[in-house]
Amino acid sequence: MARAATTSDVFNAIAEPQRRQILDLLAKGEQPVNGIVEALQMKQPQVSKHLGVLKEVGLVTVRSEGRQRLYRLNGDALQPVYTWLTPYEQFWKESHDRLDVLLQKAQSEKANDKSE
Repeated sequence: MARAATTSDVFNAIAEPQRRQILDLLAKGEQPVNGIVEALQMKQPQVSKHLGVLKEVGLVTVRSEGRQRLYRLNGDALQPVYTWLTPYEQFWKESHDRLDVLLQKAQSEKANDKSE
């Protein structure tokens, strides 16, 4: 069976760790390709390929300024990811709350053992 194209949607595009690194960098502000290459210590053709994928799914926008192409994060395009993850927030909160209760109980028992 053929593998699905990585450019089919935002989820596939962000599945690649180097593309997520690029998005993390662009979340700090607009960058030229060479700035991304330097910051992430990747080869220019590799960065350009990843930017092409991110652009195709709408996660980045590009504008020209002189001879430079400047890339910017389009955070609105991450909405499907946020929408999908939102229901899990309650799960994580409840899990962390249960863990906090267990840790407090363990610390209390340890303190009681020392005082005896």
